[in-house]
Amino acid sequence: MGVSHECGKGGVSSGKRVAEFAGTEDPGLTKNTPAGLSWARERTHCTCAFAYIEQAVDCHFHEAHPQYITKQEPIWHATNRHPKDITTMTGPERIKAVLRGEPADHLPIQPLVMVFAAKHAAVPFGAYCRDGRLMAEVQLKFAHDFNVDVLTTCSDPAREVVDIAGEGSVVWFDDQPPAIAEDNAALADKGRLETFRIPDLAKPGRMNDRIRAIDIMVKEAIGQKSICGWVEGPLALAAELRGINNIMTDFTDDPEFVLRLLEFTADVAIAYGKEQARHGVDTIAMSDAAASLIGPRFYRQFLLPQQRRVLTALRGYGVITRLHMCGQTDALIADMKTLPVDIFELDFPVNLARARETLGRDKAILGNVSTISELMNGTPESVTASAERCHKTCGRYHVVGAGCEVSPKTPPENLRALVKYGIDHTP
Repeated sequence: MGVSHECGKGGVSSGKRVAEFAGTEDPGLTKNTPAGLSWARERTHCTCAFAYIEQAVDCHFHEAHPQYITKQEPIWHATNRHPKDITTMTGPERIKAVLRGEPADHLPIQPLVMVFAAKHAAVPFGAYCRDGRLMAEVQLKFAHDFNVDVLTTCSDPAREVVDIAGEGSVVWFDDQPPAIAEDNAALADKGRLETFRIPDLAKPGRMNDRIRAIDIMVKEAIGQKSICGWVEGPLALAAELRGINNIMTDFTDDPEFVLRLLEFTADVAIAYGKEQARHGVDTIAMSDAAASLIGPRFYRQFLLPQQRRVLTALRGYGVITRLHMCGQTDALIADMKTLPVDIFELDFPVNLARARETLGRDKAILGNVSTISELMNGTPESVTASAERCHKTCGRYHVVGAGCEVSPKTPPENLRALVKYGIDHTP
């Protein structure tokens, strides 16, 4: 019973590849289970147990197979369905109940975990970024082993960049995310913008590789785990193409160029989000961390209209919208409130009480347990206390998570304490 994921001409199971990265031949990692991973052995003990798949399927998901595409549910707030039994809720049921202000068995648990997850599976993060199958397998293993509600498809800042402009500005590493080399930025010559086009998302590439990961996640965990797609926000992608220092001076030196660039990057996000929604994600996060580096005036003038355009389109695709703008965003929250966002993911430098007051009582907030002082350097007891503070501040519209990505240096017992708080508490 199970599914064999074949990769490459050698026909090696994807579980075996994970075992090779881990330096082990543990039968639990190489057996033919739905993702070829050890979590399948104990899956019946998971709170949100995955359903077994009885037959083998072709896992070359980059070749479009319409039969694998699940019909999109209506937008969560357009429904009035109540779970029949809140004691056995799935991840998607749990987050939708909280967003609607309905009862749930416990708080949704959706920390942003990437490098930590790869480390947990003994997979080099460079390989995780380059191979959508590995990303899916690692996320499935992590979600099972730590009992979180979400599978995350975020990995690095260079997916869209590579497909738009090539790899010339990207520096790769074996076991950390790729970086953008600003000295060799794709838009060092601003005139090159006129040659850029939205990539063909059906063709092999880094953007399509995320679609491949989504297809595997959907096949393995649809309806059990929330599957969170990801797009680079307009300013994030603009900074990755132009260089963060260059784009910041462009706001003053060449505002017309900034407007044109942000319109293009928003168009990319809209197209990419549509494709991810078509492949079955129930949530799409837009990451626009560079926004924390600009003040309210530039935010309103340049970025807010394009963010609104992206998020409006994403919501129209029938998914939950999640806004990830890490850093100190206190000065922007009053404007962020006007966006069509379902989950505001707020970083730990943000004054949570003030953010709650500004956003109102019925906006869902994810976070903001500190990734450094608590998760990385704290204790399980201090993490629990911080999670309780966040919950009490946010009230019932709250999603358990950290302020940003969980560091790979985080002690596992600290992350488990965060998860345990979510499981032990209701909205």
